[in-house]
Amino acid sequence: MKICVIGTGYVGLVAGTCFAEMGNKVICADVIKDKISSLQQNKIPIYEPGLGELVEKNVEEKKLSFTTNISDAIKAAKVIFIAVGTPTDEDGTADLQHVLAVAQSIGENLNEYKIIVNKSTVPVGTADKVRDKIKTFTEHDFDVVSNPEFLKEGSAIDDFLKPDRVVIGVNTSKAKKIMKELYAPFLRNNHPIIFMNIKSAEMSKYAANAMLSTRISFMNEIANLCDKVGANINMVRKAIGSDHRIGDSFLYPGIGYGGSCFPKDVKALIETAKENQLNFELMTAVEQVNQRQKLILVEKIKKYFQENLSGKTFAIWGLAFKPKTDDVREAPSLTIIEALLKAGCQIKATDPKAIEETKKIFPSEISYFSNRYEALNDVNGLIVCTEWSEYRVPNFDELKKRMKHQVIFDGRNLYQEIVPDDFDYFCIGNNELS
Repeated sequence: MKICVIGTGYVGLVAGTCFAEMGNKVICADVIKDKISSLQQNKIPIYEPGLGELVEKNVEEKKLSFTTNISDAIKAAKVIFIAVGTPTDEDGTADLQHVLAVAQSIGENLNEYKIIVNKSTVPVGTADKVRDKIKTFTEHDFDVVSNPEFLKEGSAIDDFLKPDRVVIGVNTSKAKKIMKELYAPFLRNNHPIIFMNIKSAEMSKYAANAMLSTRISFMNEIANLCDKVGANINMVRKAIGSDHRIGDSFLYPGIGYGGSCFPKDVKALIETAKENQLNFELMTAVEQVNQRQKLILVEKIKKYFQENLSGKTFAIWGLAFKPKTDDVREAPSLTIIEALLKAGCQIKATDPKAIEETKKIFPSEISYFSNRYEALNDVNGLIVCTEWSEYRVPNFDELKKRMKHQVIFDGRNLYQEIVPDDFDYFCIGNNELS
């Protein structure tokens, strides 16, 4: 099948590459010339395990190509995926200007029946807006489909090639048949394609991310309560996670969620509710808890140093919002860095993949180290923000030699079972170790 994916960000690039891997002829198009030029040279603009190798393979096999000529890409394709950004606007709503600009380009270049698929995360009702925009510029027949993505950064290739489910919102049998044919190779594991009306599909993505965000904020609130009453959040987590009605996914306490999806989607869902005269109090609380949780380690640091942080130096291990990605969007580390800089601290930071992305935000305000141990020289404390696998079992003797003060503020509860007794250790939700 001939496919065009407009937008070569995280979603578009992964989707286009995986569709090509299944034998389709895929053109990925973007208006950003430098990005397309880099992709044509097999330089991947994001870090995602396995993506670079898969792009190179499918380009060599001539199943995947990149272009800035969006008009020709639209005309050549049977199915067109819209995978451009929908950033949060100032009022919390999703900004649809890029989606609607693509819709206009599609309308101006439509030359026969095609299926236009919203792959970007968009509010309920966006398909109607896309349809109306395209109709303004063409008399050709077309269908608009909603096909939200459910990819996890760090495991996106596996998520796409072997999905738990594929959600597709359609309103014609013709579009349903073509989309079923397109996704059939991905579902040989007997996991379902779930067809539904378009608005339900649009809502499904927001509902899924809202549920996961709620679990995270709930566990962080329980962890904070454990700190106060002397309970151990690890034990509580195991107890409730063993209940089959609850399960153990997304029950790990920490310093809040970040990334491109959860923060944006929670805000957009709150605003969608407001637009429909509904006060979504639960999601408002989820967002507030998450913002507060990003500063929980700063509160512990201030308490430990008796509010005297000016002139102190801290090492930060982990900048990305989660492991196996270079994504720092809404990362808790950034909130912590900003608060500590404001308090007069110096920061030495390291991350296996996210240093360059963080430099775009803090180009000169903090120091960067590729070696995690070198970041520890003469620091007053270590702050762990991301649970990279290489951080899980550190050489504590090396920490002792390098650090001025032997104190660790662990935002991911990595060292509860292994930290030596001669370290001061503070984590999330376990007052016994504080």
